Amino acid sequence: VHKGNIMKFTEGAFRDWGYELAKREFREHIFIETKKTSSQFPLNTKLVIKDRITDSMFQQVLLRPEEYDIIATTNLNGDYLSDACSAQVGGIGLAPSGNINFETKTALFEPTHGTAPKYAGLDKVNPSAMILSGVMLLEYIGWKEAGKTINDALDETILKKKVTYDLARTLDSSITLKTSEFGEELLRNM
Repeated sequence: VHKGNIMKFTEGAFRDWGYELAKREFREHIFIETKKTSSQFPLNTKLVIKDRITDSMFQQVLLRPEEYDIIATTNLNGDYLSDACSAQVGGIGLAPSGNINFETKTALFEPTHGTAPKYAGLDKVNPSAMILSGVMLLEYIGWKEAGKTINDALDETILKKKVTYDLARTLDSSITLKTSEFGEELLRNM
């Protein structure tokens, strides 16, 4: 995902580098979509590389997100797209993230939006993104059962509509909880 049609020396270079890398490292495993081949995808046999202009991709993530498993883009476009995607599931308060170096196996997990320091000490924000980032960490180190336990409790808490203010705005008949109360409810559901 890029804006290489306009920003030729920056995002265009990113696009070109991506294609070069894919061809050099994964030639036998990829299928590159073109206007001529867009209806000829090999089913479940190759990784399909779809070239998307950023503004078109915004529409794609809203209308057909199931067509995309991985999005390779620049940091700025990634910020825009991840916020648009998280809005579809309740907002950035539910968006975890992980940064993984697959060569060294070093990993860092954190909320997509960061830690929201302006809300520190207010007992107000949704801790779900941090909790889900912890679940991703647990899964990464192989503690899948622990991650599932936490994830199931989080699902149950939200299904009961006992949520923080950000989610309460979008759920009819919900109960608005402080951050600490949300954590207590999560523990009760474990």
